[in-house]
Amino acid sequence: MEIDFEKMQGLAPAIVQDAANGEVLMLGFMNREALQLTLSSGYVTFYSRTRQKLWMKGETSGNRLKLISASTDCDNDSVLVRVNVEGDGLVCHEGTRSCFTKPLPHVVDVTGLLAGAKPVAGVKA
Repeated sequence: MEIDFEKMQGLAPAIVQDAANGEVLMLGFMNREALQLTLSSGYVTFYSRTRQKLWMKGETSGNRLKLISASTDCDNDSVLVRVNVEGDGLVCHEGTRSCFTKPLPHVVDVTGLLAGAKPVAGVKA
């Protein structure tokens, strides 16, 4: 199965999920080389968009992500990696288990947000 890296200029989003409980831990980006290193080494490697280089998650903190499985979505342009977290289990650089810790406010009235929105021809939700 080939990932379509060209949709995002050589990158694909990579969602990291705890294999034991399904918790979403983080989102990173992979290029072709990062995916190949992940699959061959058994540890998750990303491509840093800011530093423009490969980096293995946990290489300095010890909180490495041991690959359990990898799959793609129906469009072959995103990756889901299921992992076991090594080290103290803190995946986020802010010292939390998951990067997804900041709740967004609920929008009760979305009519203003949807003003001017047009349906996309041929797309069914």
